[in-house]
Amino acid sequence: MARIAVIGAGMGAMAAAARLAVAGHRVTVYERTETYGGALRRLERDGFAFDTGPGLLPLPAVYRDLFVKTGREPLEACVELAQVDPSSHHVFADGTRVSLPNASRAGVVSALEESLGADAARRWGDFLVRARETWDRSRRPLLEEPLWPNWQVLAGREPYPAVPHRKFLRARTAGTLAEVGAWELRDPRLTALLESHALAYGLDPRQTPASAAVLPYMEHAFGMWYVRGGMRELARAVYERCLARRVEFRFGAEAAGVLEKDGRAAGLELADGTVAEADLVVAGVAPGMLDRLSRGTRVRAAGEVPAQRGTASRVTVALALRGGRPEGTPHRTVVHTDDREAELESLSGAPGGLPPRPTVTVLRPDDPALVPDAGHEAVTVTSVVPAGTEESRDTYAERLIAVAGRAVPGLRDRLLWHEVRTPADIAAETGAEGGAVPVPALAAAGGRLLHPANGTGLAGLFTAGGWSHPGGGLPHAGMSGALVAGLVVEGPEFRGSQ
Repeated sequence: MARIAVIGAGMGAMAAAARLAVAGHRVTVYERTETYGGALRRLERDGFAFDTGPGLLPLPAVYRDLFVKTGREPLEACVELAQVDPSSHHVFADGTRVSLPNASRAGVVSALEESLGADAARRWGDFLVRARETWDRSRRPLLEEPLWPNWQVLAGREPYPAVPHRKFLRARTAGTLAEVGAWELRDPRLTALLESHALAYGLDPRQTPASAAVLPYMEHAFGMWYVRGGMRELARAVYERCLARRVEFRFGAEAAGVLEKDGRAAGLELADGTVAEADLVVAGVAPGMLDRLSRGTRVRAAGEVPAQRGTASRVTVALALRGGRPEGTPHRTVVHTDDREAELESLSGAPGGLPPRPTVTVLRPDDPALVPDAGHEAVTVTSVVPAGTEESRDTYAERLIAVAGRAVPGLRDRLLWHEVRTPADIAAETGAEGGAVPVPALAAAGGRLLHPANGTGLAGLFTAGGWSHPGGGLPHAGMSGALVAGLVVEGPEFRGSQ
């Protein structure tokens, strides 16, 4: 039985802690804030409650597997999962609207045919076939297996199927998501639908590899799910599973450094000067924080995937509304920008700041637990911004509320109050510089969107969470915990789930 110190109580770190405890190790989690969950936080005021991190769960099988492997009670015995249907409602720049059913390719194609026409529906259906092939080619190395030592193969290999197009009198295949939209979808509304999956992580589709087709595919194939009571309930369930497995948590305990002895990790020094000895250390922290904790020790060897420094963050506006949620209201509405170029330039850090009407996601859960009574509604509005951006909270709120009005009729007349969460708030909660949000690992693009391996150059030090393989997003964070546990229990020969 090893003593294992875990830095941070984010979802990936807790997933690793629960699995390691079940394997017989003595696990202690050191969290610098006063609560668990990382980005899965909740804002509560006047009987209203709002998720301030991820609002929906794709690929719930990752957390079902965690609960199966760590106890008798399955995930559904600990939280109530509800499939969101429609999966999303879209309001395009030209005013066209479409609702896409959950986990149904045929239903999605039918809905697009009704709203956008038969040709557009056929092109999107054909794209989903290619996206499935991309998923089949990349699923294991990017989600289920430790990062390959020869990761350069993933960096250069584009798993998105080659579909030749004539351009400049020669045949070319799409190498970026933007080219997939322009050459294969050939409809600005379909392009907006496709690119919104990259924009959700602050990725510029003009630079994002075509392999990002797996992002919409995951949603269409596995559905989108909501946890009753808010997504914070998922964090609570994982935390309680850790406690049931005798994982110890120490909140308000900030790690100041990773101790090293005889060339391997030997525990932690805490900010108050105390020392926590350990045989192994799992760090669920952002790259800048890992650099500080390592105190000059090179934890990533030359030739490894370099740590990503996130460039995008999110702004969330919580809206308390008078009047109940109308029956039939979509849970999630994406209101697409009417100035794509301005939005993409702003995300790349170009001067001029945020566009007046960015793409926003409006979440309107049908959940009595989030409101004081049936005569009120809790709504969250989210948009992606460059990491470190700090415009005034009033500026953020005004822009997002104005756009959200296209999805919520009479919004301003119903508004009781609002609160804004900025990149600075995310930075305070997660420790990520500028409040940056990690992106999922993607193949191709020279490895630019891969994340460092879960093992490190310092023996006994492992990394979990969105800033290590397989990257950002709730499913990916949960999978990182499974990979760390596998590497600790089985050693370097571990090859992932079968």
